[in-house]
Amino acid sequence: MQRQSAGNTKSTLLSVALSIHALAHVVADEQPLEFRYGISQIPGYELKHPADFPHFDYLNAHAPKGGTLVLPWLKPLNTVSPMYQPPGFYRSYDHLIERAGDEPSGYYGSLAESIGLSADRRRIVFRLRPQARWHDGRPITATDVKFSVETFRADKMAHGWAGALAWVTGVDILNPLAVEIRADSDVARQLFILGHMPIVPAHYWQDRDVREPVTVPPPQSGPYRLTAVSQGRYVTYERVPDYWARDLPVNRGKFNFDTIRYERYLDATVAREALRAGLLDVWTETDSRHWLKSYDVPARDRGWLVLGTLVSSNLSGARYRLALNTRRQPFDDVRVREALNHALDVNWQIRALHGGVLTRATSFFADSMFASSGLPGEAEIKLLEPHRARLPAKVFTHPFPHPSTDGVGVDRDGLSRARALLAGAGYWVVDGVMVNDAGEPFVIEFLSFSRDDQRILLPYVQSLSILGIQADIRMIERTGYINRLRNADYDAILVYGGIEVPPSWDLRSLFHSSSTLYLNASGLNDPAVDALVEAALNATHLDGFVSACRALDRVLLWSYYQFPLDALGDTRIVYWDKFGRPDLPEEMYVAPFPDGWWFDEEKAARVSLQR
Repeated sequence: MQRQSAGNTKSTLLSVALSIHALAHVVADEQPLEFRYGISQIPGYELKHPADFPHFDYLNAHAPKGGTLVLPWLKPLNTVSPMYQPPGFYRSYDHLIERAGDEPSGYYGSLAESIGLSADRRRIVFRLRPQARWHDGRPITATDVKFSVETFRADKMAHGWAGALAWVTGVDILNPLAVEIRADSDVARQLFILGHMPIVPAHYWQDRDVREPVTVPPPQSGPYRLTAVSQGRYVTYERVPDYWARDLPVNRGKFNFDTIRYERYLDATVAREALRAGLLDVWTETDSRHWLKSYDVPARDRGWLVLGTLVSSNLSGARYRLALNTRRQPFDDVRVREALNHALDVNWQIRALHGGVLTRATSFFADSMFASSGLPGEAEIKLLEPHRARLPAKVFTHPFPHPSTDGVGVDRDGLSRARALLAGAGYWVVDGVMVNDAGEPFVIEFLSFSRDDQRILLPYVQSLSILGIQADIRMIERTGYINRLRNADYDAILVYGGIEVPPSWDLRSLFHSSSTLYLNASGLNDPAVDALVEAALNATHLDGFVSACRALDRVLLWSYYQFPLDALGDTRIVYWDKFGRPDLPEEMYVAPFPDGWWFDEEKAARVSLQR
């Protein structure tokens, strides 16, 4: 071995000393983290369940195990890779944290044994449970967490994960069982995404192309194991009896079915027939016509087929919003957008299309504490004031006027207001056609891949035609639809309107100018909206968080970028009465379905014999 020269030795020692000095400064700058068993998105929030809680109160910790649950799946079924989110995938992979269903924002360690949040709320550290294992017996480590976050953040599968994880600025492995995630804003606001994201095995995927479809189940770790796949037909999951986390407090009373099977159906009509025939156990009904008319069958009269609901207070807003592409003329003109809003008779749709069982969404955060109402309060005005010159004056002086109609016939008042607004924007009716000063007709095309959208859009198209606007619905296949969204090649589309409660990752993805058009459907580039989104994401107290969201709501409403339609409400389900369901408290946010249900042999035998 060669001797190291004195000069080299001094140089090496100096480098080491400098490194230690620099590290000391980093450690000094970053205060030690306080690790806890749970965490909340809301600053200063006190968790409902104590550190030694045995199980969530609303679950039946003694629920029997056994039986089969058969559920429908209407989307393509070409791969079982967790990257593409096949049906039921979240039950076969572990997650860092688990949300409690009976409180507004409580998350408890699942794969994570404890969670540490920095004082500036820009860093979060997860300490993993040493007993955590993949089904093949290999330990789950920080490497798996880092790989999962970075893979989904890259969004190579183009499923929207990039927007959902855009706040991540880095992921570091601190030791084999500890991983740190850094953020550009309050990382605690993003707990929904961190709890929803599956942790996938790095040892399996890191040398594979994650974009490639797979039909052979990869290694899994969760309470269920994917055991059978028939491409395009079904997937079957089997409960793992020796699941490593079966006795954790967040899991007791859950995962009670021995088998969960997802059957693939081409459309909802066939799936409903399968339910009535007893081939499916549970169906989520989103069409009010069928909810009102399609289940008046003998089995329902006898109490075997049940119409029920699932609490869905973890989501706010509308089932759908009509989004205008503001990167195109004339939809960049607020007068045009307001006119189009007045031409849309939501009350008629609720009465005629939904049988009056739905209500109008009067806010982007409808049915939550984050929804605006009346005039802005002092805290909201303080947030809005720097943008006064850019905002409609009525933001400060008037409650937002949701058009009100009796829902019967043509809304002539709304159409009259729309016509006046269009005149102010330079559009007139000539020979029955709405044209601008250059004689160019006003044309709007609604892009869709879903036949269900036509029921909502066709009445609106008819109202626009009364104004002389040339409106059309362009139906294309799903792949072409996604491509046109990415290229901003559309005038208007219907988008899903649900927003998490409390609002988190979706604020920046849906409304911020930095968001890609794929999620930011209206192509918003509004400094006031950007500032309010950042204020919400960086609020240090609940009051400030609520005020920022309410102020944001006002700006979105008064700018007429998108029109909320009917409110979400609770989820409506139709099911065969052969299951046990836990008794839920009055204040519930997330229903434990199907993970908290169980197979009731006595009920199932009665239904089977009588059907």
